Amino acid sequence: MRYLPLDDADRRAMLDVIGVKAIDDLFTDVPPDALNADIDLPGHLGELDVERALGAMAAKNRAAGAGPFFIGCGAYKHHVPATVDHIIQRSEFLTSYTPYQPEIAQGTLQYLFEFQTQVAALTGMEVANASMYDGSTACAEAALMARRVTRRGKAILSGGLHPHYAAVTRTNLGLHKDRVVEAPIDISGEEDLAAMIDDETSCVIVQTPDVFGNLRDLAPIADAAHAKGALLIAVVTEVVSLGAVKSPGEMGADIVVGEGQSIGNGLIFGGPYVGLFATRQKYLRQAPGRLCGETTDAQGKRGFVLTLSTREQHIRRDKATSNICTNSGLCALAFTVHMTLLGEAGLRRLAMLNHEAACRTADALGAVPGVEVINAAYFNEFTLRLPKPAAPVVDALAEDGVLAGVPGGRLWPGVPQAENLLIVAATECVRDADIDAFTGRLKGALS
Repeated sequence: MRYLPLDDADRRAMLDVIGVKAIDDLFTDVPPDALNADIDLPGHLGELDVERALGAMAAKNRAAGAGPFFIGCGAYKHHVPATVDHIIQRSEFLTSYTPYQPEIAQGTLQYLFEFQTQVAALTGMEVANASMYDGSTACAEAALMARRVTRRGKAILSGGLHPHYAAVTRTNLGLHKDRVVEAPIDISGEEDLAAMIDDETSCVIVQTPDVFGNLRDLAPIADAAHAKGALLIAVVTEVVSLGAVKSPGEMGADIVVGEGQSIGNGLIFGGPYVGLFATRQKYLRQAPGRLCGETTDAQGKRGFVLTLSTREQHIRRDKATSNICTNSGLCALAFTVHMTLLGEAGLRRLAMLNHEAACRTADALGAVPGVEVINAAYFNEFTLRLPKPAAPVVDALAEDGVLAGVPGGRLWPGVPQAENLLIVAATECVRDADIDAFTGRLKGALS
């Protein structure tokens, strides 16, 4: 075939270079039952029938805006101004690709530069890259960066880190045979991570607000990590919180990663989202991804270029710092448009609205007999301890039209201490009527 230029001899030569006997050897890390698995889908149908079938499948979902919504745990329902969608759907943005040629991609490069500036300011760091896939992969990339900086192979994961972030990080570090030490589940936010740090530690990864909603003071952990030559990686899954609380950079973090979905991006049934990554200037060349910079052209006019692009498909090849080979560019633009509309004052106001909504919700739910709010300090998310397992309670409330939150048993299946926990998020979209409905339905489900 004219478009398949490689013959068997070419393939054999490539396999010999990388040291494997057959192409199947490249997939040994994939469980055999996952390869070529049967997919339970109907046979081919006409276009109208496909639309009907997919429509019926979609109707099984419940949209976040269909009623009272209190789900969080890393993905949050916020209001996205119509201006955001209007701008990102302009053809020059919607169809743009990686800006390899700066002379014809100044618009893309400029908004990525603005995105970096906003992320650096939010996180309290000196530099930020031009976005990543999502928060969990950004967390894993930060851990890989820490092992390059420190030349060590042990990462400590807080017991308040979102378990999905922990799983992605564990998978990536496992490929390097690194040791990953995970602290026990920390519901209170009072774990002693400093005692776990030793001379082999590359990084300590801490989330704030953590997965239970606890606000964490990173300064003591940063001091303990730095005393042992390790880096502190701060994870922020609710970026709106940075409009109200001290930034991770101010508390001594060396790398800040997070999920930017809360600003400019809807829930959209799980993605795509936008990863945030910021660090100190001195670690810039070990950062993954790419970085846009400002310069001047031959006529002295302001311009933008890819200042640093260390991904594997560029000139660094196998010396690249990251295998992330694209970014969530359109989602990053949505983030930047929304942040520009808000400004600093708007972001602070939005953060205050979120905290106020969470306080009203926590007060109302905490007054339900048998329900305990476990958090001492939180932003817009908190955890309830129920007198019975949370999962069936959530299912019962969903039947009544209230999406009540994330049961702990879903995140930590089989862990007894998580079974009765319910993680609840309240944003600016929550109304008093929603809180009343949640409270009333919860009383009924627990009675």
